[in-house]
Amino acid sequence: MTRPLRVAAAQIAPVWLDRDATLARVVEQIDAAGEQRASLVAFGECLVPGYPFWVERTDGARFGSSLQQALFAHYVDQAVDLDFGHLDGVIDAARRNRTAVVLGVLERPSNRGESVYASAVSIASDGRIQAVQRKLMPTHEERLVWAIGDGNGLRTWRLGDFTVGALNCWENWMPLARASLQAQGEDLHVAIWPGNARNTAEITRFMALEGRSFVLSVSGLMRAEDLPVDLPGGDPLRDAAADMPWAAGGSCLAGPDGGWLIEPVENEQGLFVAEIDHEQVRRARHDFDPSGHYSRPDVFRLEVDRTRQRIGRFRDIERS
Repeated sequence: MTRPLRVAAAQIAPVWLDRDATLARVVEQIDAAGEQRASLVAFGECLVPGYPFWVERTDGARFGSSLQQALFAHYVDQAVDLDFGHLDGVIDAARRNRTAVVLGVLERPSNRGESVYASAVSIASDGRIQAVQRKLMPTHEERLVWAIGDGNGLRTWRLGDFTVGALNCWENWMPLARASLQAQGEDLHVAIWPGNARNTAEITRFMALEGRSFVLSVSGLMRAEDLPVDLPGGDPLRDAAADMPWAAGGSCLAGPDGGWLIEPVENEQGLFVAEIDHEQVRRARHDFDPSGHYSRPDVFRLEVDRTRQRIGRFRDIERS
């Protein structure tokens, strides 16, 4: 017998480019998820402090632009340093509510210069950080802002009867990234996105069918009313706001048969909750199990390097 699990998608807007104010919103949503007895709540890609929407709207590829330099400097300043304790409030909220969290952040590692990563941080209900998946390959204009990640965060973790894994945005299109989590027994996949149903509607059901897993896709929002009054960059960003919304949601949940438990929700802020049961995974894997009886390890084998990549490896020689 299995115990059903309640999972939640927190489809919210950040306080754009403001880390601490956005983290306060995240904590509010974790508390709300706890009130609804959710065992897991997930948030959109790079929600803290926000997705770099300005790049494609303000000539972001212009070399030596003082505007781009100023925006990047501000963005880095608002990034999350896990070692510095920026997520302590989120960790406390997860522990207080006994609710696991998958949160998209802009991560700036300590002692690593000014490079930042789009990272999915997975936090267990006891507050332990289970995985930090730095996006393997930023997409298109994102490469002007985010550094390239590594495989260290390609890890699964247990939540009740489920094995959970998470990927950022278009990492979900990478067959080997998906396979690396399936090979670790993943049956609840969390996919985090900046915010459009065109990203989530088809691939969520596809990944559910491929993995015979539950797939929770979570997106953010960014509408005209979400723009701060005091924008870094000033007038150019206000002028670029004519094509709002920049993010319209699209959060959804599919079951291992590819059916919807939560259909894509657009242009609506909220906490969307559903109950899932692991028995449905076992039923779906009766005829197809991608990491089990249908995997053919004698023919196919995947090798994953989960080393955290660093530019320097230092070895000191003691002198007598």
